[in-house]
Amino acid sequence: MGGKAVPEAEFILLVEFRLSGQRQTITFFCLSKVTLGCSESGKMEKGVQDSQQEKIITVSGEGMVHSPDFPNTYPRNTVLVWRLVATDNMRIQLTFDERFGLEDPEDGICKYDFVEIEDPTENTILGRWCGSQSVPAGHASKGSQIRIRFISDEYFPSEPGFCIRYSPLPSVSEPEVPVVIPPSLQSVEELSEAVAGLSTVEEVMKYLEPERWQLDMEELYKPTWHVLGKSFIHNKKARGADLNLLREEVRLYSCTPRNFSVSLREELKRTDAIFWPSCLLVKRCGGNCACCSHRCYDCQCVPARVTKKYHEVLLLKHRGGGRGLQKSLTDVALEHHDECACVCKDDWD
Repeated sequence: MGGKAVPEAEFILLVEFRLSGQRQTITFFCLSKVTLGCSESGKMEKGVQDSQQEKIITVSGEGMVHSPDFPNTYPRNTVLVWRLVATDNMRIQLTFDERFGLEDPEDGICKYDFVEIEDPTENTILGRWCGSQSVPAGHASKGSQIRIRFISDEYFPSEPGFCIRYSPLPSVSEPEVPVVIPPSLQSVEELSEAVAGLSTVEEVMKYLEPERWQLDMEELYKPTWHVLGKSFIHNKKARGADLNLLREEVRLYSCTPRNFSVSLREELKRTDAIFWPSCLLVKRCGGNCACCSHRCYDCQCVPARVTKKYHEVLLLKHRGGGRGLQKSLTDVALEHHDECACVCKDDWD
């Protein structure tokens, strides 16, 4: 025959029957030809008409799924479900064709005809769309699977329906996030090392309690009350500038003559507490005091006058039962060598 071949078509058979006075309509699809995709060529996948089943599609390259008869009017009473499955190390990219139109929503909700995308990996609905006001944005699955569901009711089919192109997408390897142990759960040694590297008392409080550090600062510097009979004497503590100055002095002057920086935990032999600043500057006699003469062969610089001086520092301690950290200002007494003497052994000794 020299005539033009008549293309095969898709037929819809509607059967109506009555049961106990109720009318029910069942739609049967007689598929004699697979309709092409969004354009006149391409790979298209048919779904199934049973909401309890789904068409499994292996995503190894580009493809598409669309409503029946796209871009013409889709049939009524239709349920199509596709599950797209890529390899474990791949995700799936979805892109909607610009020609999009389903039955309009009611009160802003897609109740009747709609297309829905679900991420079965996390059991979450990525979106549900209907109407024709705007084309849905593209979506990428988080895992290697994605489910597309199309539903139309028995009334008012629309056109052109929808068409979704899919393609494999390499998985994005998420960087390993280091496990951050909150300060309240760190050991004394770990917390002491972390706090020692901070420059100001404000930084320390932010590190310990990021959400409420300002409240903790207020608590730290609340006025102290001394009770003398029936009178109350109010003595307000200075703000954190004094603590910051102590730490800065250690940084600037610890290597100058007779100035030594001492670790408070070691000096006070406290293994249960953390101090900030962790080191303080003290005057100590040491070396030979530059007092050796040509007759001396062994000179020592020893303290001639020792005084104790008090320094206000921040004290941190773990509360019992994992109830966080106790933060308070405390005075520590350190020995200072105000005067030094030279002890010399000469050749006559």
